[in-house]
Amino acid sequence: MRDFAHSVSPEATAARGPDPQLERVLRRVVATGLALVLLFPLARGEIPWLGWAPLWLVGMPLAAWWALHRFRLPQWPDRRAGGGRRHRHAQARRRAGTPRGPQWRAA
Repeated sequence: MRDFAHSVSPEATAARGPDPQLERVLRRVVATGLALVLLFPLARGEIPWLGWAPLWLVGMPLAAWWALHRFRLPQWPDRRAGGGRRHRHAQARRRAGTPRGPQWRAA
């Protein structure tokens, strides 16, 4: 019998988005943690039994949210495909008749 990972096609898993309820919960946890860190100085410090509070209030929920989206990176425009700045002028070319040799060296 095939295991579950092989029974689901990659196209089907890519087409399905994350669970909307779980995403909503993670969004609220991130927002709450960010508000706590920004508003309460105690939440910016270190808790002896927990460690650095901003890591657990903001960093870990953000990592969980990112994992929910299967660690996809943001889509940046591809410069080679025409995105980004375009130069309006042609690239400068060297002149073919420029003499190069020992007679043009500085003394």
